[in-house]
Amino acid sequence: MNDPILEARAVIRTFSSGGEPVHSLRGVDLRVAPGELVAIMGASGSGKSTLLHILAGLDRPTSGEVWLEATRLDNRSETALAVLRRRHVGVVFQSFNLVSNLTVADNVELPALLAGASAGEARRRRQELLERLGITDKAKQAPARLSGGQQQRVALARALVNKPTVLLADEPTGNLDTATTRDVLALLCECNAEGQAIVLVTHDSRVASIASRVLTMTDGLISDETVLGEPRDSRESLRHVMRVEA
Repeated sequence: MNDPILEARAVIRTFSSGGEPVHSLRGVDLRVAPGELVAIMGASGSGKSTLLHILAGLDRPTSGEVWLEATRLDNRSETALAVLRRRHVGVVFQSFNLVSNLTVADNVELPALLAGASAGEARRRRQELLERLGITDKAKQAPARLSGGQQQRVALARALVNKPTVLLADEPTGNLDTATTRDVLALLCECNAEGQAIVLVTHDSRVASIASRVLTMTDGLISDETVLGEPRDSRESLRHVMRVEA
């Protein structure tokens, strides 16, 4: 593997529940190469989402290290982590985390503006992403007026608006129908083909099959790794993934 763009080294995360320790991650090692697409699967409670949040700098490991290129994340201040995420990391949350008092357009544009893009450039990027995801007509609406699938697409557009080096996505197709899943996977494949590293958590083996590597988590550890080969171009990937729907 090339030098990793994202790396977890012996990451342990322990929570306290009723005074008893709960070991969510038990010493995870993970290396993601530039431009790699990695899927993480596993049963509920296996540690998938916890690992994703730690990779994003949204949670801190109890012990171990997390690196984004040459920058160590786990010992950075919250302000420094926010700046790094704004510039280099896009995150799609399972619960969307959209700002309720902003319109769809403002939700998507905000990260670009915070990262220093001009208002015109932020609008251009927002328009392009909303068009690609089929929700241009929702731009002036509040998130609460959208379906779960529509909110999912807004969350993905927001995560991609700064063209991040790494995209971390927690069940990015979990609320989508088959047709919309196809559109979202097409966009992810295109972003990956352009060199963006992607780590996605999914329960759907069809979605995982667009990855070049699939990791399975069990009880806070990576218990299995399947290498699927070199990334395919987006059209071939989609034919492969959606062939059972034909």
